[in-house]
Amino acid sequence: MEIGRLLIQCPDRTGIIAAVSGSLSALGANITDLDQHSSDPRGGRFFMRLEFELGDLGDRLEEVRERFAADVAGRFEMDWQLNCASLRKRLAILVSRHDHALLELLWKHARGELDAELTCVYSNHEDLRRQVESFDIEYRHFEVTPENKFEAHRQMLTELSERVDLVVLARYMQILPHDWVEAFPSRIINIHHSFLPAFVGADPYRQAFDKGVKLIGATAHYVTEELDQGPIIEQDTARVTHRHSVEDLRALGRNLERQALARAVQWHLQDRIIVDGAKTIVFSRQ
Repeated sequence: MEIGRLLIQCPDRTGIIAAVSGSLSALGANITDLDQHSSDPRGGRFFMRLEFELGDLGDRLEEVRERFAADVAGRFEMDWQLNCASLRKRLAILVSRHDHALLELLWKHARGELDAELTCVYSNHEDLRRQVESFDIEYRHFEVTPENKFEAHRQMLTELSERVDLVVLARYMQILPHDWVEAFPSRIINIHHSFLPAFVGADPYRQAFDKGVKLIGATAHYVTEELDQGPIIEQDTARVTHRHSVEDLRALGRNLERQALARAVQWHLQDRIIVDGAKTIVFSRQ
């Protein structure tokens, strides 16, 4: 048996769950997990994530999608996606010089804990080539300068647009052009310190230290055309005191960043995220 994953959002109304389960049952599917949320049962939005088992789903995927669209999706005005878990998503990672978030993903992939086909790592520096290639992952270097930035990113996008399903920015210290967002809508995940917008600019940990913050954190989010304003997927925090040095804050921050990013990437790969305008509905198992 193969596992299918169904994500749904639509106007909330009576009969949605019955219609969905009935349609899948008619195909011979067995529902094994179901999670739902309503923003308001009277006129709100309905969100659902459902897992089911169905033999030969990988071969029958288009048939199942067509049947679901005809039987249910149109009737309830659904925005939906139906995927087969065995058809793993293709993933590319972009990184500059910081290795902590990248290595967390590489370790998880090597241990079989990342539900993806990791196709390649792209970088605007050569610094991490040896570490990446030690995992038998392709490393692609594109030098990015103020003069060639547009062309370098255009070449990278040309390579990736037909090659991957998800792009992860594991501390990639360049701003991607708008055409990347158009090519990968809600399919580019970024990680940054959660001081924004309070501590904008260079060395946020120094700024945080100088201000005597009591809480630091990290935020994983989808990339949109508005810089660092995309729908938030995951956040993590740690309490700090006056006894923590700047280096202590950096070390804690790196740990938070790698963990928050890894969770966000895994949830996307497992079809646990629904983007609802400027925010997300995340059916995680925390």
